[in-house]
Amino acid sequence: MQDEILLTPCRESPAEDTDSFASPNEEKWDFVLVSDIHEMGSEKEIKRKKFLDELSKKGFTIKKIEDTKLFYGVRAPPHIFWKYQRLLTNPNSRQQNSSACQDVPMTTRIRVVHFILQNTVTSDLEKLHDLMKKKVFEAAFPLHKKEEIREILKKKWARWRVLFKEQPIEQIRCYFGEKVALYFAWLGWYTYLLIFAAVAGLATVAAGATVFSSSQVSKEICNANNTIMCPLCDQNCSFWLLSDTCTYAKVTHMIDNEATVVFAMFMAIWATVFLELWKRERANVATSWDLYGWDEEEEELALQLINNSQHEPRLYQHSYLRSTIVLILALLMIMVLIGIAHALVIYRAMAVAVFTQSDTSLLSQHADIVAVLTGAVLHYLTIVVMTKVNWKVALFLCDLEKPRTFTQRENSFTMKIFLFQFFTHFSSLIYVAFFLGRVNGHPGHYVRIAGHWRLEECHPSGCITDLFIQMAVIMVLKQTISNIMEYLIPLISHQLRKKKKHPQRRSLMLGEEEEAEDPCKRQWLNNYELNEVNVFSLFNEYLEIVIQYSFTTIFVAAFPLAPLLALVNNVIEIHMDAIKMMRLRRRMVPRKAKDIGIWLQVLEAIGILAVIGNGLVIAITSDFIPVQVYKYMYSPCTRENHTNMDCSTGYINNSLSVFHIQDFEPHTKVLPVFKGEQIKECRYRDYRNADDYTYTVQFWHIFAARLAFLILFEHVALCVKLIAAWYIPDVPQRVKNKILTEKHNHLREELRKMSLSPASPWGPFPQERVLCNPLHHGSNLTSRNPPKTAATTAEYSTEV
Repeated sequence: MQDEILLTPCRESPAEDTDSFASPNEEKWDFVLVSDIHEMGSEKEIKRKKFLDELSKKGFTIKKIEDTKLFYGVRAPPHIFWKYQRLLTNPNSRQQNSSACQDVPMTTRIRVVHFILQNTVTSDLEKLHDLMKKKVFEAAFPLHKKEEIREILKKKWARWRVLFKEQPIEQIRCYFGEKVALYFAWLGWYTYLLIFAAVAGLATVAAGATVFSSSQVSKEICNANNTIMCPLCDQNCSFWLLSDTCTYAKVTHMIDNEATVVFAMFMAIWATVFLELWKRERANVATSWDLYGWDEEEEELALQLINNSQHEPRLYQHSYLRSTIVLILALLMIMVLIGIAHALVIYRAMAVAVFTQSDTSLLSQHADIVAVLTGAVLHYLTIVVMTKVNWKVALFLCDLEKPRTFTQRENSFTMKIFLFQFFTHFSSLIYVAFFLGRVNGHPGHYVRIAGHWRLEECHPSGCITDLFIQMAVIMVLKQTISNIMEYLIPLISHQLRKKKKHPQRRSLMLGEEEEAEDPCKRQWLNNYELNEVNVFSLFNEYLEIVIQYSFTTIFVAAFPLAPLLALVNNVIEIHMDAIKMMRLRRRMVPRKAKDIGIWLQVLEAIGILAVIGNGLVIAITSDFIPVQVYKYMYSPCTRENHTNMDCSTGYINNSLSVFHIQDFEPHTKVLPVFKGEQIKECRYRDYRNADDYTYTVQFWHIFAARLAFLILFEHVALCVKLIAAWYIPDVPQRVKNKILTEKHNHLREELRKMSLSPASPWGPFPQERVLCNPLHHGSNLTSRNPPKTAATTAEYSTEV
């Protein structure tokens, strides 16, 4: 059954007689409202009628189509856009045209109508948002229309065949608005610059691979057939040979070598250059799109006045009490997230103890690696769960703050959700990077959890491989499982909605002719069957890429392949997002923006954290500093002139301390016989004396060297970042000159119009006359010619 009702709006100005936006052959509608079919006289039906009446009073044309749902097409009157143009005409705009509504882009039209729909208040003081909560309306969305620009985007952007082709940013802007176009422009720029970071990361790994088997440190571990290491657990664990971990040592040195330091410095500079070059690119985009004269707050005020001429602005307010409460709750949430990281530490400690005593040889021999892998998977699962929790907590805190505008709410929410997500993703990584193997004590005096499970130890070749494994697992899982689900869920949901919502054709009686279907009906139904979008749809995409950017920069010294994984992911992500937006989701409400907003500040903060994080990884996690200290202070090269000897010879033996097994704790049960020999002492990774297990002088030398390197690295990297930021201007000179020339030409044109205007109280200005300010006798307003005499001034005053 189909029913059409055309609600004719009242007219408020002569400009409303014709609608220049509607094609004579096709009805064009700005928005579609969807509602269930409610009983006549029911509360929901009354509320729906009140809302539609309010729209009708504002001059909206409303068309009703009935199917399994009620569809209301909404078209705004032209006078609304005429007011919009008059209120927001930018005097410096190259697109200034105050005479015609037809110049309003479709994106602007949708944005204006969406604002009015969201802020229309019924006699019950309810807005559309309240009515949707009460199920009066089910959905409200703009339409994907069969137009030329949409076909271009589907052909050149939203398909897998164009994976490596340039994005049509201008067409994206014309269809989805500036905010979406800026996101894809930024993502494309970031992906392009990732090529250089990925090449540098591959070169670092390749440099490590060349010394995979030739490294002196790896050779010493592989040849340490007589070096007996202390047991990895307390109950019935045997001793083990250092040479058993030969492959692990080779992999560690492939990651942890001199090239890693250079790569970490390169990535610190890369992060700065990326942001500075993006600022220049954004300036070019903002100029070409004529965004410099646009002000978001001014537009919102104009829209409020267009919607309600009696509107009063909401003034700025600040509550210290409310801010204090929000701060305390945010800190409590961060403490919860850190507590979850501690729970992962407890799991790894328990897992090592359980796997070491397993009857399965594979588990018992590689207990530490299995614990790291399973811990990383568990970490990923906590990320998936806590992301939903973080989202709700951040929204709750934003509601407590009561932001004045949508932009303030979005900025506040961005900072909170990023902070929560950062601790969710990186708390466990921070422990692995900076605390693993450093707070666990030593044989005979281990630090234990609940007095039972002792903390993990680092491998004799270093802890950096643990961090490498953790980051690799999380990034691979996030970029495979998460992206697959991100694409498949909307696809499956769309197919199910099509199957469920598809209208059933009514069977015809004999001799009955089929009723002609309204051409709008099929279009509205097709759009309704798509997956819904919300104000945070684009926000989710930003958050995902910014978290990836954090992985790519902060701990990249431990995982040089991170930029390569990010590059592959982003190439796929761009077109996957395009397909979702064009084919699987309803049309987003276009929003205008000058740049990527507060995300730029977040990226700058990540750039600073990247310098600190990579400096700490090299100084603390890596074995780079201990090896250098050994080479220059304790190696054979310092005592004798060994020109043909590698100065790191003997490093492994020097880095292992001696423990006497009679000093084990009473409850520790070890097997004293190993390969038929009675064991009296074993080795462990640390710099301690063999008699009283206090730190040696070498430990303090290494500690001082780590601290000195950290200070030097961070100061040098930050100085380079500042120099790069100064050297690369945020706005290109070409853009500055273009804006300057446009302002000058505009002022000159205005002056010319003033001089020629017959309505001027002075009449047409003589070319040779000097204009003087009557209040400041003798001061020139225009100085093409030399100042005239006092008689000239008197003559001018007489004329006035």
